[in-house]
Amino acid sequence: MDECRDPVALRVDVSELLPAQPVPCGSCVEQVVAFLGTRPAIGTVHRSPDGTAGSERVCVHYDTAVLDADEVLDTARRAGVEVGGEHALVHKPAPVADDHDDHGHEPGDGHDHKADDGHDHKSGDGHDHAGGGHSHDHGFLGERAELIFAVASGTMYLTGLLLGIFTELGEPVSFGFYLAAYFFGGFFTVREAIATVRAGRFEVDFLMLVAAVGAASIGKWAEGAVLLFLFSLGHALEEYAMGRARKSIEALAALTPKTALVRRPGGPAEVPVDQLAIGDVVVVRPHARVPADGFVLAGTSSIDQAPVTGESLPVDKRPVDDAEAALRAPKSVAAESVVFAGTVNGSGSLDVTVTSRAQDNTLARVVALVRDAETQQSPTQQFTARFQRIFVPAVIAVVLLLLCAGLVIDEPFSDTVYRAMAVLVAASPCALAIATPSAVLSAVARAARSGVLVKGGGPLENLGKITAIAFDKTGTLTQGRPRLTDIVAVDGVDESELGATALAVERLSDHPLAQAIVRDLADRVGADAVPSAADLRAVVGRGVEADVDGDTVAIGNLALFGDLGGPQPPEDLRARVEELEKNGRTTMVVRRAGRYLGVLGVMDTPRPEAAAVIKRLRELGIRRTIMISGDNQRVADAVAAEVGVDDAWGELLPEDKVTAISRLRTQEVRTAMIGDGVNDAPAMANATVGIAMGAAGSAVALETADIALMSDDLDKLPLATGLSRRTSRIIKQNLFFSLGVVAVLLPATMLGLGIGPAVLAHEGSTLIVVANALRLLAYKEED
Repeated sequence: MDECRDPVALRVDVSELLPAQPVPCGSCVEQVVAFLGTRPAIGTVHRSPDGTAGSERVCVHYDTAVLDADEVLDTARRAGVEVGGEHALVHKPAPVADDHDDHGHEPGDGHDHKADDGHDHKSGDGHDHAGGGHSHDHGFLGERAELIFAVASGTMYLTGLLLGIFTELGEPVSFGFYLAAYFFGGFFTVREAIATVRAGRFEVDFLMLVAAVGAASIGKWAEGAVLLFLFSLGHALEEYAMGRARKSIEALAALTPKTALVRRPGGPAEVPVDQLAIGDVVVVRPHARVPADGFVLAGTSSIDQAPVTGESLPVDKRPVDDAEAALRAPKSVAAESVVFAGTVNGSGSLDVTVTSRAQDNTLARVVALVRDAETQQSPTQQFTARFQRIFVPAVIAVVLLLLCAGLVIDEPFSDTVYRAMAVLVAASPCALAIATPSAVLSAVARAARSGVLVKGGGPLENLGKITAIAFDKTGTLTQGRPRLTDIVAVDGVDESELGATALAVERLSDHPLAQAIVRDLADRVGADAVPSAADLRAVVGRGVEADVDGDTVAIGNLALFGDLGGPQPPEDLRARVEELEKNGRTTMVVRRAGRYLGVLGVMDTPRPEAAAVIKRLRELGIRRTIMISGDNQRVADAVAAEVGVDDAWGELLPEDKVTAISRLRTQEVRTAMIGDGVNDAPAMANATVGIAMGAAGSAVALETADIALMSDDLDKLPLATGLSRRTSRIIKQNLFFSLGVVAVLLPATMLGLGIGPAVLAHEGSTLIVVANALRLLAYKEED
C-alpha cells in the first residue's frame, strides 16, 4: 500500500466545549491519530498544528485504490467524532441530559453539539467525554493542567517520603500520600494509554503504567510514585518545550489584521479581511499591518517584510505606473510596488489594490506550508517509527521472560517483578520517539522566521546531505533584469531600421529578453518610426517570427536560422556575434524578408552577492556547483567565471535541463536545483531537493518547490543549507544519545539498578534531547 498518496487534512477542534477559554488537548488528538492509524487501507497518520488556538490538524495518508476522501471521513466518524465541512473534524460530546432538554442524544443520532449551542456538555465528573472517550477537558486549570498535576504528584510523593523518614505517623499516612501521587501522576497517562491500547498499540505511556502497577503490586509504592511523578513531569515539560516551536505557527497566523479600511463611493468603510475582493482598494495607515496581498496604487512608504520574506531592512514601495495593467497581470508588477499581507507599513500612508483573497494570500500559504511541514516525515522519522513498532512489543516480550527468572535463579518473586519493571522503564523509547520530530519542528520554525519555507523533515534532511547544487542562470545567479547593451547593424543598414524592426516584433512578446529590448529601444526609436507587426510565432529555445508590413521577420540566435532555412548569416555578422558572446552577451540576430539587418546584444548581470554565496556553500561542504542555462555556451561560461561556479552547461532547452539534472544525479547522487519554481519546475522535480527563489507572491513556486526562499535574495541559500546540516547533526546526536541511554540502562537494570534511578535517567534523557533540538531555534548563519 502506498502510504503517501492523496493525504486528507482533517482539522481537529480540541477546544473547551464550554464557551469560555479554548484549551489545547494533546491527548485528544493522539487518540484520534491512534484510532485512524489502525484502520485498513490507511497508512501514516500525523498530527500537526493548525495555526488556530485550540485546534490541530490530522493528516491522513491512505490508499486511493481502496478508499476515497469521504470514506476516510466516515472512518473518522467511527472514531467517535463529528465531521464537519471542509474536512473539519470536531469532537462530539457524550450523551447527556441538561436543563434545556428532557432527553440525551446518543452518539451518531445526528445531533451535533458544538461549543456555541449554549449547552453544558459536561458529565458529572467534570470532564468532557467525547464519544468513545476521545476527549477530556482541563477545566479551570486550562493548558497548565498536566504540569500542575505533575507538580502535585511530586509534592505528594515528597510529603509521604519525608513523613515516613522524619515522623512517627507510620506507613498508613505515607501510603495515603503515595496513593495521591499515583492519582495526580497517572491521571493523564492513564487516559492516553487507554486510547492507544484500544487502538492496538503499546506505547511509552502503557509501559510506564505497567511498571508503576508492578511496583505497587510488590509494595514499592514510593518507587511507583516517583516513576509516575517524573514521567508526568517530563511529559509536561516536553509538551511545553515543543509548544515553543509550534507557537511560531500561531504567531504567523495572527499577523494579518482582522479588518481592513476599504475605499467605497460613500467614504472608507471597515470590513473583515475575509470579505475583501480582488480589485478592492484598501487604505494602509502609517505603522499599520497590510491586510492583503496587492500592489501600491497611491502613496509611498517603506514596509517591513520580515514576516514574509525574512528581509532584515524595510523595503521602499512606490505606486505602479499602470493600475489597470497591474490588476490584469499582478505577477508582472515590479517588486517595489508589491505588498504582502501581514507586513508592517512605515511612516507613509498607502492605497493598495487587492490582488488575492484572504485564504489565497502569501501569508496564508506560508502558514499552511509551515503547519503541514510537520506531517512530511523524513527518512529518519520513518525509520524510528518502524523501529518503535518492533521495539516496544519486543520489550514487553523481554519483560515477560524476566518474570520467569525465578525458574532459573533462586530469588523472591518480588525481586523478579521489581527487576522486570525497572527494565520496562529503562527500555521505553521515549527519547528516541521525540529525537527527530523535535529537531525538525524547531528547524522548520527557525527557517520560516528568516523567510525560508521548508516542507518537512524529508527536504530538510536531504538538503543537509547534498553534495552538488545546480543553479538556473537567469534570475538566480543573475539579476533577472537584462538590459540592451549593443546594437550592431550590418554594412548598408541604418541602425534606426534595425531598432524599429526589432521593437515592432519584440513588443508582441512577454519574454524577459523581449521586454528588456522594448524598454531600452523605446528611448532610441521614435514611436512614429515603428512599423506594425502581427502574428508572433515562438520557436522554443531559438527565437521568434512575426509579420511586419507584409515581410517575415525572424529574431533569435544563430541556431534559429539553421532551422528556418533560407539565406544564412554572413561571416562578418557571425564574427560580431561571437565577439559579443565572448563578452557575456546574449545575442539576437535580426533578419527581414531574407535580408540580415544586424544583431542585438543583451546582458543579464550577475547578482552582487552570487560569488560570496558560492564561496560560502563550498565552506559548508558543497563540493560541486553547476550553472544551467538556455543561453549559448560562451555566455554561460562568462557568467560562470564571474560568479565562481565549477561548471556551466549552456544552450539547454527546458527538456534538456531535466536531462542535465538527471545526469548530475548519476554523478553526485544527492543534488539540489535552485530556480524560480515556475519555468524550472520540471528540472527541480528531478533533483533531490528543489529550491524556489523569490517565491513570495508566487503560488506555483510555493507549491512546486521542496524549499522556498521567500525573498529574491540568494543569501538565504547558505542559511538554509547550513541550518539543514546543523539539523542533521543534532538528529544524529539525539539518536545516538537516546539509544546510548537505553543501551546503558538495560544491562544496568538487569544487574540491579532500581526503578528510581532508571526513570530519572529515562526522563532526563528525553528532556536533554528536546533541549538539544530547541537550540536550532537560535541558529545563526555564521554558526
